[in-house]
Amino acid sequence: MAMTGVLRPGHAQVRVLDLEEAVHHYRDILGLVETGRDAQGRVYFKCWDERDHNSFILRQADRAGLDFFGFKVLDKATLEKLDADLQAYGVKTERIPAGEMLETGERVRFEIPSGHLIELYAEKTTVGNGCGIVNPVAWHADSERGIAPVRLDHALLYGPNVAAVQKLFTEVLGFFVVEQVLNPDSTANLAIWLSCSHKVHDIAFAEYPEPGKLHHCSFLLETWEEVLRAGDIMSVNKVPVDIGPTRHGVTRGCTIYAWDPSGNRFETFMGGYQPYPDYEAPLTWTFDNFGQGLDYPQRKLHESFLTIVT
Repeated sequence: MAMTGVLRPGHAQVRVLDLEEAVHHYRDILGLVETGRDAQGRVYFKCWDERDHNSFILRQADRAGLDFFGFKVLDKATLEKLDADLQAYGVKTERIPAGEMLETGERVRFEIPSGHLIELYAEKTTVGNGCGIVNPVAWHADSERGIAPVRLDHALLYGPNVAAVQKLFTEVLGFFVVEQVLNPDSTANLAIWLSCSHKVHDIAFAEYPEPGKLHHCSFLLETWEEVLRAGDIMSVNKVPVDIGPTRHGVTRGCTIYAWDPSGNRFETFMGGYQPYPDYEAPLTWTFDNFGQGLDYPQRKLHESFLTIVT
């Protein structure tokens, strides 16, 4: 498929209970690169191999969770068209002016049926990855500090009305369903994995009674050995681990789930297949076999995965 419309995940803003404790976790243990702080007190990060100024923003608050998740679109004309398409579909949109977030252009924000705030934007300052663009080097110091993921890969969000979310993302925003898990009586989707590219997923949603909940933000590593190294770094730094290291059946990705100091779950992830346009999608999992979909070796449906969100 041509890379038009919505291109990829662009940023997540996450609430934390103690800002400096969270900065230590994400900068020094996870290994994100701090790129700025604004007048609101927010701290901005990017992964070392990302070119744009920021992809992950921390805001201190009295409860943990997700403020919003943003996607980068092709250009300003695409942003205008998608804003008009959303309004025609019946979705109320809000324009967030350029500069409200550091080095980020105008954003279109809207609430989806699961209660989450989603943003679209076309412009963000390019700062590079430190390797150069002429005869670039393969790595540098930031690629070796901490766990050092290469990009913000996706998020899994919990909330109600997954069917309505699926219609909005597929009919208006141009995503497609790559995999799905059916509910226990196989009458509807309990969870969906959506892509706007040829990645195995760019965002996922699971049915949950409370709106607007964060299950995890995921950070991409390049090899299984790097996932195992991430587990070592988590153990040395006493980061509480939820699941893994293991392999998913859903997406075929390899993973560790763990929690930041505020209780926000994050994932270190690698692998997954590439669903090109002729890919036969979606793959379907029945609920009675979702344990294998979650944890392929143990075939175990971990209770924490279904119940702990922020």
